[in-house]
Amino acid sequence: MAKSFEMDMTRGSLLKKLIIYALPIVGINLVQLLFNAADVAILGIFASDNAVAAVGSTTAIVNLIIGFFVGLSLSANVLVARCMGAGDREKSNRLIGTSMVLSVIFGLFLTIIGVSCSKLFLTWMKCPSAIIDMATRYMQIYFVGMPIVMLYNFSASIMRAVGDTLRPFIFLVVGGVLNIGLNIFFILVLHKDVEGVAIATVASQGVAAILSIVVLAKGKGFAKIDKKYLKVYKREFLEILKIGVPTGIQKCMFSLSNVVLTSTLNGFGESVVTANTIAHQFDAIVHDVTDAFAMSTMAFVSQNLGAKNFKRIWRVIWESLILVTVVSLSVGGAVIIFSEQLCGIMTDTKEVIEYGVKRLTIMSGFYFLTGTMGVFANVLRALGKALYTMIGSFFCTVLFRIIWIYLVFPLAPTLNTYYAVYPISWGLCTAVYVVIAMPLLIKTQRKIEIEKVAEMKTQSIKTDGQIKEEVSA
Repeated sequence: MAKSFEMDMTRGSLLKKLIIYALPIVGINLVQLLFNAADVAILGIFASDNAVAAVGSTTAIVNLIIGFFVGLSLSANVLVARCMGAGDREKSNRLIGTSMVLSVIFGLFLTIIGVSCSKLFLTWMKCPSAIIDMATRYMQIYFVGMPIVMLYNFSASIMRAVGDTLRPFIFLVVGGVLNIGLNIFFILVLHKDVEGVAIATVASQGVAAILSIVVLAKGKGFAKIDKKYLKVYKREFLEILKIGVPTGIQKCMFSLSNVVLTSTLNGFGESVVTANTIAHQFDAIVHDVTDAFAMSTMAFVSQNLGAKNFKRIWRVIWESLILVTVVSLSVGGAVIIFSEQLCGIMTDTKEVIEYGVKRLTIMSGFYFLTGTMGVFANVLRALGKALYTMIGSFFCTVLFRIIWIYLVFPLAPTLNTYYAVYPISWGLCTAVYVVIAMPLLIKTQRKIEIEKVAEMKTQSIKTDGQIKEEVSA
């Protein structure tokens, strides 16, 4: 039964499989946005504004700290998918065993750092004194659960590597519903505010992690935890680091660049900041839906690379590019058309709505660039060249955005100039990734073709030798 959840990405209808694979990831992204909003809403309704502010003040630092390790988990997706394509079950077992052990080690490291340094980090972030103690308690409890969070991320990454995106989605929904129920219980019954939300979040992640581990423990296909492989294998560990470290650093760099951009936006005043927050809830949907289809590229390219099926890799790339373009323009177009009504759901202040519409109009129509960028970034990761994505991201997003804000923006300090940095940096990064990826793809294809010829010659020699032996006999 478990094996039926796996997907052979090396044959069959490609477009259909890309869509089937991506849709649960779309669900995961949207449900995650919904549950995060529910956390804040429940605190706002049943607790206090300070509790909401305390939780909100931790978001940037939490994302920055755990982003690196979440990036590491993506390496398991690439490597296990490659093993499945090559039919190498032994190596897949070693990778999964190494990943599970590392997830706990990384989680414990994050727990120690988070619990001991939460208040220090928040002080550096200039968290207001009125909420810093509440924010510290939230962060400390949240980081106690880091081993659980890391276990879920690595487990889900492994399941996605073999084409199983449905069950991680189901587990997230189960955990999310539990999270909402526990939020209400802790706040209304036990009169816990930020502590209750933190405990509920950890508990819901724990349920999702346990369900994922049970599935992997009972698995019969490539996504299977075997107890005798639960140790760190040096070769597999280094392969995980080679792909995971650059990916993790790239996620951290995005967070740092956003800190600079946010500080500039704050200078426009309260109405613009409020409008930006509201509008972001909707254009984040465009981004997350598009990103789900871009993410699919990584597993599909990895499996076909393992199978040495390069003709299909080219098809994966082109069909993924078509999908992200169609999806982003369709969803983004709808958000632009209904931007005024969407912003009006969260505010009735005309000025705020106008500013919100401005952001949605400029941003939502260009998410096909993030989708294209994501496709080529994931192709590079699948090829084992994640370092190139990190370097390209540093120059084209982080460094470029900082230069834009400090040199270009002062020449025309308007919202249009501010928001323009996003699509321009996406387009620049896409161009760089294409320039890097295309020669690497061609080089890898030639290498595989040479290996195939060599294998055929070796097989031919063996066959001729067997015939001669039979004739001699």
